[in-house]
Amino acid sequence: MHALIKGTIYVSPDAEPIRDGVVLIEGDKILSVGQSVPPDSEIIDCSGRTITAGFWNSHVHFFERKWANVAAIPAAELQRQLHYMLGRYGFTSVFDLSSMWENTRQLRDRIESGEISGPRIRTTGEGLVPPGSVPDVVLNMMGVIKTTMPEVTDAASATAAARKLLDGGVDGIKLFATRPQGAPLSAEAVRAAVDETHRAGKPCFLHPGTGEHVLIAIRGGVDVIAHTTPSSGAWNEDILSGARGIALTPTLTLWKYYARHDRVSAQEKVTNTAVGQLRDWISAGGTVLFGTDLGAVEYDPTEEYLLMTQAGMTFPDILASLTTTPAGFFGESKSGRIAEGFDADLVVLDGDPSKDIRALAAVRHTLTRGKYAAQNLS
Repeated sequence: MHALIKGTIYVSPDAEPIRDGVVLIEGDKILSVGQSVPPDSEIIDCSGRTITAGFWNSHVHFFERKWANVAAIPAAELQRQLHYMLGRYGFTSVFDLSSMWENTRQLRDRIESGEISGPRIRTTGEGLVPPGSVPDVVLNMMGVIKTTMPEVTDAASATAAARKLLDGGVDGIKLFATRPQGAPLSAEAVRAAVDETHRAGKPCFLHPGTGEHVLIAIRGGVDVIAHTTPSSGAWNEDILSGARGIALTPTLTLWKYYARHDRVSAQEKVTNTAVGQLRDWISAGGTVLFGTDLGAVEYDPTEEYLLMTQAGMTFPDILASLTTTPAGFFGESKSGRIAEGFDADLVVLDGDPSKDIRALAAVRHTLTRGKYAAQNLS
């Protein structure tokens, strides 16, 4: 039995913290939350630290070349890569939104077998795209594994492509509204893919390039908008009136990262537009899932947290986007809170994020399934 003692415990974003509390873990579940410590417990001293439920990142990719042929990567090396990308920042659950399905399935299998420790992985497998290839030079620059993605042109092909992936065992479907060349996905294709995904009881995500794509996604019944779209300016009332009940992964840092070679004024403009879209989305009643497009950007989420505060999100709001909101949205009834019988996915932070939001990235320990997912690794 593990006992995390003397920490400030946020059992959920909407509850008052427990000061100098104790979290008891038995196996892969939380046994209790309180103040008493049973004898013979393995103690984890959390004095001066903060304990929360494990974090979700609801927009990641296992498409970097480092994950290629994952079945052949030595366990120690694979463990280090998972730690560097996810564990050291507290991510215990992730939703991979487009990668090579068979390869990511093998990564998940190695984690779930207990061979290595790592996050709980949900994945869409390969995203569905309109015709028009991404130039090899772009893929090489991004460090991406070359992957053939299903091209869809109409409702029938969208239905068939979604069904093939769903029959193969993916956890959702990802649509790319547009590619560098060719026409974008039609509204009919989006609706057909969404309907097929929902028949399987799973969520559908859409990567938009413009505000018009966001509107098509909303009207087509998509569950998650997988980006803000700062190049299209402020989102209009047509978009915002449909936000309620739909989730957004803001990916605010992504735009500044892509504009890093531009003038500071250009970086600020694109970032401020994305922040404004998030602010308006929240005001319209839209749901926010923490998501950074991890795998396409730098791993450290600190700036994403800071930008979310610029959009008006408080510490409890951001903590909810990392814990209770994704757990509820994706139907994980025993995730996202620190409570008896819940999954022992926990994060111990240096400092107090209610006073300085940057403390959310200052992770001392990450536990997944009651075991250390990241500690003493380099």
